[in-house]
Amino acid sequence: MKVTIFGSGYVGLVSGACLAEAGNHVVCVDIDAAKVERLNRREIPIHEPGLEALIRRNADAGRMEFTTDTARGVEHGLFQLIAVGTPPDEDGSADLRHVLAVARAIGEHLSRYTIVVTKSTVPVGTADRVRQAVQSALTQRGASTEFDVVSNPEFLKEGAAIEDFMRPDRVVIGTDNPRTTELMRALYDPFTRNHDRLVVMDIRSSELTKYAANAMLATKISFMNELAAVAERVGADIEKVRLGIGSDPRIGYSFIYPGAGYGGSCFPKDVKALIRSAHDVGHDAELLRSVESVNDRQKTVLVQKLSEYFKNQLAGRQFAVWGLAFKPNTDDMREAPSRVIIDALLLAGAGVRAYDPVASGEARRIYASQLQEGRLKFCDEAYEAAQGADALLIVTEWREFRSPDYDRLKTLLTRPLIFDGRNLYDPSLMQRLGFEYFAIGRGRNPAAESATVAASAAKR
Repeated sequence: MKVTIFGSGYVGLVSGACLAEAGNHVVCVDIDAAKVERLNRREIPIHEPGLEALIRRNADAGRMEFTTDTARGVEHGLFQLIAVGTPPDEDGSADLRHVLAVARAIGEHLSRYTIVVTKSTVPVGTADRVRQAVQSALTQRGASTEFDVVSNPEFLKEGAAIEDFMRPDRVVIGTDNPRTTELMRALYDPFTRNHDRLVVMDIRSSELTKYAANAMLATKISFMNELAAVAERVGADIEKVRLGIGSDPRIGYSFIYPGAGYGGSCFPKDVKALIRSAHDVGHDAELLRSVESVNDRQKTVLVQKLSEYFKNQLAGRQFAVWGLAFKPNTDDMREAPSRVIIDALLLAGAGVRAYDPVASGEARRIYASQLQEGRLKFCDEAYEAAQGADALLIVTEWREFRSPDYDRLKTLLTRPLIFDGRNLYDPSLMQRLGFEYFAIGRGRNPAAESATVAASAAKR
């Protein structure tokens, strides 16, 4: 089949590469000429495991092309996938300017039947606006070309997006035309042959499904972080609680890991957009506002623990940060907890030495103006970041952080002190190894322990 994808960002590139891998001819259209030029040189602008090889293979085989020519893209595809960004507006609502601009462009060039597919995460009612934009452009041209609009939200996890697309747990199709359903079924058939995973529904339900999925996952994370705060105060271990509740099949183990808060391009934006959508129809999404509030607070927890331990005297100290991306296997730092932590430490007058296996380049871009001040350094190796630090903060659960050389770490740090925002280590093991170890919801209070240590030192 011939497929056109508007937008060569995360969703567009992953979707395009996977569809091309299945034998389709995919043309990716983007208004950013520099990005298109880089893609035509096989330079991939994002980090996603396996994506570069997939794009190279299909581009070299002629099944995947990149262009800025909108007219060519519209002429090419039976399927016109809209996969452009929908960033949050000032009021939290999704900014649909790019989506509607693509819809108008499709209408300006449409000359035969096509299926316009919204893959961008959009609020309920967007398909109606897309249809109106396409039809308005056709009317201005005096054309009467037939087209259908379909909602087909993506459910790709960063770091595992190719596997998610190739072996989806569900493919949601929102349509009001049985013929369109069959064409979409044919498009996804290579990915669902072992089991029919298409979930077909009306368009508005499909649009809400995407927001509902991300809001539910965000709610589970904030719920566990709320419980972690309780666990610390009552002397319980949230990791044992997690195992206790996760074994209940009604709850499950997914997304019940406490930590330093969620980030990325989806959860924060989509929770805000759903809150705003609810507000626009006269409903106060109180639970979702709490989910957002808990997450904002959680991103500050590590710095709060650090401040309590050092009695608010962080100025002049050096801290190591392991992990910059909002999650492993990506270089995405949008809404990442690391940014809140680094900003707070710098504001307090501390120095930061940070390391991430893949996101250091993105971090240098984000913090380019502050690197000259000398208090912020992005290191090329984890132990380099720990050198001379007063404490180590673990912010992203990269695999290479799970089993460090503890003896080496103790010699590099000025004191054996770790604040773990991802609960990677066993507290009893860390105690036996001689580390002061503070995690999330594991029953230890930094302020109290700091006072105990100080009192013990005074007696000696």
